[in-house]
Amino acid sequence: MLGDKVLSLRAPVLVAVALLCFEAISIVHANKSFEDVRCKCICPPYRNISGHIYNRNVSQKDCNCLHIVDPMPVPGHDVEAYCLLCECKYEERSSNTIKVTIIIYLSVVGMLLLYMLFLLLVDPLIRKHDPYTQPLHNEEDAEDIRPQPEGAQGRGNTVLERVEGAQQRWKKQVQEQRKTVFDRHKMLS
Repeated sequence: MLGDKVLSLRAPVLVAVALLCFEAISIVHANKSFEDVRCKCICPPYRNISGHIYNRNVSQKDCNCLHIVDPMPVPGHDVEAYCLLCECKYEERSSNTIKVTIIIYLSVVGMLLLYMLFLLLVDPLIRKHDPYTQPLHNEEDAEDIRPQPEGAQGRGNTVLERVEGAQQRWKKQVQEQRKTVFDRHKMLS
């Protein structure tokens, strides 16, 4: 039964990994998009003209006010003074790097979700019924300390056993808190 579940999860995982590899290869071989470079000119208010931001996809050598600001908001004799106030910057980004980073992030999140699903499927099969665990509704023996099974001093060597021990301590704390809350509720009623 467990083998069938693992095999049924293996195919979607392999498909997802193949799609991610294909996407990463296509990103690496993609040409630089025209949206990856731009010239951005920020022009402040000038006389009766409000400030404005101009963006254009041009080469780095053409990144100046005369090539970017179109239409020119000032008459011909004020163009030089207006352009001296404008601050033009050439900006370049790598959309491929952004895409690869997002793919890696989503892959890690997806693997963690698959691992969580795997643990949810496998946990009931691994977990043994513990006869010493008390049901939460049983209140009369809640304060008794659970007797240690034989060989308990040797336990705690594996990660799973340590996690189970921590989980049992947590369950005991929750049970004590519930008992306290219910006792206070009865006392207040």
